[in-house]
Amino acid sequence: MSRNRFMVTYDIVKDRRRAKVHRTLLDHGDHVQYSVFVCDLNEREFILMRWKIRDQINQAEDQVLFVDLGPAERAVVERIESLGVPYRAPERIHIV
Repeated sequence: MSRNRFMVTYDIVKDRRRAKVHRTLLDHGDHVQYSVFVCDLNEREFILMRWKIRDQINQAEDQVLFVDLGPAERAVVERIESLGVPYRAPERIHIV
C-alpha cells in the first residue's frame, strides 16, 4: 500500500484538547513546528488518524488542516522551503 506525506497543522482553543491531538499526531508523524506535523501514512492510517482527531476536537471552535504533499518517497527537505532558520527533517531512529 502506497504512502503519502501529509502536513498536519492545528489551531485548537482548549489546552486539554490540544494536548490530546498533539499526542495523537506524535503517534503518526514528526513534530516539525509548534502546531505542525509531517506524517507519512497509507490510506487506512490517514483515515484512522482523522477519525481519532475528529473525536478529540470541538467542531465549532477548533481547526485541523491536512495538506497532502504527495508520495512519501521524496525526502521532506525536497518539499519544504523555509525562510530564516533552515528546515532540518527530524531523524527517525528505528529500535528493534
